[in-house]
Amino acid sequence: MSRVDFYRLTRDPVERVLPAIAMRILDNGDRLLIVAGPAMQRQAIDEALWTVQPAGFLPHGAAGSPDEAIEPILIAGTLDSSPPNRATHLALADGEWRDAALGFDRVFLLFDNSRIDDARATWRGLAARDDVDNRFWKQDDRGRWSEGP
Repeated sequence: MSRVDFYRLTRDPVERVLPAIAMRILDNGDRLLIVAGPAMQRQAIDEALWTVQPAGFLPHGAAGSPDEAIEPILIAGTLDSSPPNRATHLALADGEWRDAALGFDRVFLLFDNSRIDDARATWRGLAARDDVDNRFWKQDDRGRWSEGP
């Protein structure tokens, strides 16, 4: 069963939220594939993974690079259902749902208000399936996340 976590970004942009998620994934010994279509967004995520965490950077690389197979976090413009780094976790950082995401153990769909209608339609479609565990996360004014409706 795939788990899909919907993260509605109302306070912080994806570049501020994703490093904390990535750190937890790495701490659990798992690997992450981050997918963002726009090149500028991939660049912003790359920079955030270098600078957002005060203790240092989170090890990562770009899909297509010579070291892509050994990177614990791989940033790509398209979804590869068998990523070179063998990731079991997927972050859809551009807010766009891709059906191939259900091949991963856990999926993080990060979206802002510009993609709220798409996220709702995806939620409804996935909620009708028995093989998907949907969760919704919202951020409060202080930046803390809580699970909720």
